[in-house]
Amino acid sequence: MNRLFSLLILTGSVISTCWAEGWPQWMGEKRDGAWREEGILRQFPEAGPEVLWRAPVGHGYSGPAVTGGRVYLMDLVIEEGKVVNDAGSQARLTGSERILCHDAMSGKLLWSHAERREYEVSYPGGPRATPTVDDGQVFALGAMGHLTCLSTKGMVQWKKDLGREYEAPVPMWGHSASPLVHGDMVICMVGGPGSLIVAFDRRTGKERWRTLSARHGGYCPLQIVEHAGVSQLIAWHPEGVTGHNPETGKLYWNVPIKPTNGSSIAMPRKLGNKLFVSGYNRIGGMIELDDERPGARILWRSGPKEGVYPVNSTPYLLDGIIYGVDVDRSALIGVEMNSGKRLWESRAPCLSKEIAARKRVPRYGTAFLTYHPGNGQFWILGEMGDLIIAELSRQGYREVGRAHVIGPTNTSGSRKVLWSPPAFAMRSVFIRNDREMIRVDLAEQKKRDLGVGDPES
Repeated sequence: MNRLFSLLILTGSVISTCWAEGWPQWMGEKRDGAWREEGILRQFPEAGPEVLWRAPVGHGYSGPAVTGGRVYLMDLVIEEGKVVNDAGSQARLTGSERILCHDAMSGKLLWSHAERREYEVSYPGGPRATPTVDDGQVFALGAMGHLTCLSTKGMVQWKKDLGREYEAPVPMWGHSASPLVHGDMVICMVGGPGSLIVAFDRRTGKERWRTLSARHGGYCPLQIVEHAGVSQLIAWHPEGVTGHNPETGKLYWNVPIKPTNGSSIAMPRKLGNKLFVSGYNRIGGMIELDDERPGARILWRSGPKEGVYPVNSTPYLLDGIIYGVDVDRSALIGVEMNSGKRLWESRAPCLSKEIAARKRVPRYGTAFLTYHPGNGQFWILGEMGDLIIAELSRQGYREVGRAHVIGPTNTSGSRKVLWSPPAFAMRSVFIRNDREMIRVDLAEQKKRDLGVGDPES
């Protein structure tokens, strides 16, 4: 009896730890693309990882958010029109834009909130932004600029129509920047005159501050970093990269690296006093942050034969190396942070094997990078629906394992793609396409034997 009781206590503590180590927003708990759970496998089982459950969902680029034993996701149930992906034009769709909540153990739908929307954006296949979940609240931003705050039980607390209230134009590819919670505020990229960035009281929706102007809000989520002894809100938008006081919106510094057509997408990444930014048409480079006070300057700019230009997915900085998927070369590239020198590249994680083997490859090959510090490995979700375990270093890309876990359902040109970021939590990965969301077990064997990751436990 004592052994059984001890096992139950241990199992309960492990499951509690899994839930504590959640993925409550875009890019994880700290919005840094790192997965810190213990008890994660280092290699796939011979038969491949087990899919614990599948749940039907609609169209969308929005990734899952996982916390408190629940999964939150946005999607679009199309009622009129069809998805036509043309980067140069906007298509019209009508449907129900939904915020969904599933039980993370079983995949069962617990609740949904739906509102009828008329889309007019390029690549119209659903909402883009991952919900942000914090302290009993869910903040969800739709493609046409509708910001909704709900309780985690599905009750609407407040709503904002950013286009109507702030004269915020809808960007070509729709509103995409996941809301950022900071203390008693939620901060959003909005757009409109004097309201590029707006902070709202998270409980009431009342505006707390607004700052800057730009042609639109761009697509890049906000982040807060600590440097020079203060918290700095970092924004990458159509007018450049800026640092702000997150409490007031006051501008600390401005680096005028302007993205082509306002296409600020991949989030700038910080390591030490360096901040790397990138975009289309070889626009980007390394910013050096002032160590004495909030300030910044350009350290180096990328060129045609150096640097890397991630767009669809945010890069990862580690041990003086930038690891990022280049938008033009459709390859994962390793680059020296201090100089911009390219060290190596590989198409293997970004394109299907058949397409990667071609002499000329299409642009926009995509892979989402997540680093596991405890195992020293990267988890990579490629656009072909492959989940990859890899080791990245100055010497190159080494693939440890690969499993095809979900089918790509969207399109880019003539190829099928999966362009929705995954969530890593509860010793699992949660992945969606335009038809289903799945949970894949990634617990190491001894944790699996305790029942962790079992939807019936």
